[in-house]
Amino acid sequence: MDTYDLVVIGSGAGLSILNAGLRRGLKCALIENTKIGATCLTRGCIPSKVLVYPADVIREAKHAKKIGVDLNFNGIDWELISKRMWSQIDEEKEMHKGLLEINNLDLFMGDAEFIGNYELQVRLNEDKSIVGPFKGKQIVIASGGRVLIPPIKGLDNVGYISSESFFGDKFPKKPWKSLIIVGGGIIAAEFAHIFSAFGTEVSIVEMLPRLVSTEEPEISEIVEKEFRKHMNVYLSQKATEVKIKNNKKVIVLEDANSGERIEVDAEEIFIATGRRSNTDILKIENTDIKVNKKGWIITNGYLETSVNNIWCIGDANGLYQFRHKANSEAQICINNLFEEQRQLMDYSSVPWAVFTSPQIGHVGMTEKEAIDNGYKIFVAKNNYSSVAKGFAMGFNEEDDGFVKLIIDQSYRILGAHIVGPQAAVLVQPFVYLMNSGFTCTSIEDNIGYEDILPKAARACPEGGSFLPIYKSMIIHPSLNEVTGWVIGNLRPVNIEIKHHH
Repeated sequence: MDTYDLVVIGSGAGLSILNAGLRRGLKCALIENTKIGATCLTRGCIPSKVLVYPADVIREAKHAKKIGVDLNFNGIDWELISKRMWSQIDEEKEMHKGLLEINNLDLFMGDAEFIGNYELQVRLNEDKSIVGPFKGKQIVIASGGRVLIPPIKGLDNVGYISSESFFGDKFPKKPWKSLIIVGGGIIAAEFAHIFSAFGTEVSIVEMLPRLVSTEEPEISEIVEKEFRKHMNVYLSQKATEVKIKNNKKVIVLEDANSGERIEVDAEEIFIATGRRSNTDILKIENTDIKVNKKGWIITNGYLETSVNNIWCIGDANGLYQFRHKANSEAQICINNLFEEQRQLMDYSSVPWAVFTSPQIGHVGMTEKEAIDNGYKIFVAKNNYSSVAKGFAMGFNEEDDGFVKLIIDQSYRILGAHIVGPQAAVLVQPFVYLMNSGFTCTSIEDNIGYEDILPKAARACPEGGSFLPIYKSMIIHPSLNEVTGWVIGNLRPVNIEIKHHH
């Protein structure tokens, strides 16, 4: 039986770990069941943003009327947009070719299947034949997840699109005339923005009472208000059945409160109801690796599974399913695989953005999460329209964005939430602040403690504070004033303020 020094399952963030092993001269195996580059490069964040940006430009062009500029919009060049998108996805071909030329690497294109704790076989994509079994001295599971398809009556018979098939054999030759999107999370919000801007009649269906439910309620309100200007929005509606009527796909919706049923029709249906684990494909039940109730692999702070020398990173552990999080985990995993001094993975300030319209930036806790976790907090809010640049850009009460900060009693930033133009850029400095002040002690003082002391316990007194904003000059007039001046609106939420005479 062949034995590899390192086996990596998944070619997304897993490639970083593979490269680290190859640089050290290890005999390696890489297993991938789709395309090299996995979700982010071939069917996720990168190709979708090539579609998002033209949609952003369209929305900005139409918004320009508010500031006295009437731009003549003549439609989109779908062929050019598609060509640019596929040029990014097709980078995987050169990556694939390069991997095949590496001497101490075996590349298997197919499904990895465990037959024991350290024993694997691969069911090849090409002909479903089996390669193996073989062993891995160290195994890193970076197998990602896949689209969760809800059990809707008739859905399989009628057919549908998902983010996986969209960036594959079901990519449309032109934008659909009408589209129903089932789901109200990040993927749903981004595709709703894309196709509504491109001229498709979009209907978005969400089972919950609000869109993008991971965000602050006020952000959901603004997103809903903007969406209703450009598309049909159905909230608290459960999709119960799909059928064909008059050559259109019809989805039957049931109101979660009243039970009333309505029908919505469109040329196509896009399912964006979440993600599920790939552990069933991995046949994880043949190992001692523990998973949670939803099938995501459980790891400790060092990214180790319950089986020694088997690690897990990225979407496969179900924690914050974003590529930048997976990249950070990959670096921690590389250290813990090959270095003596182990490092803990820290999830306290994982940021993300929703590239919809309006854009959303998020890091840390929401107001409710902070209170539920026992914090005494201040909250600060500031609107785009309250600063000169925001007014210059034409923002007012009708379509205003805002920044919201969650601050604890020691003035430490617990969360930052932004909705509006450049939200992804404006939220990033808060990520830096939330991570600042945690390297104040000397390296010598830290040795032996980093792997047992939590981040907050190693902080300087000012670690993660908003005070650097308070003490800094802010470029005027710029959107930075939206975030910089928010501190002036600080108010206590569940903190008792004692007044002194």
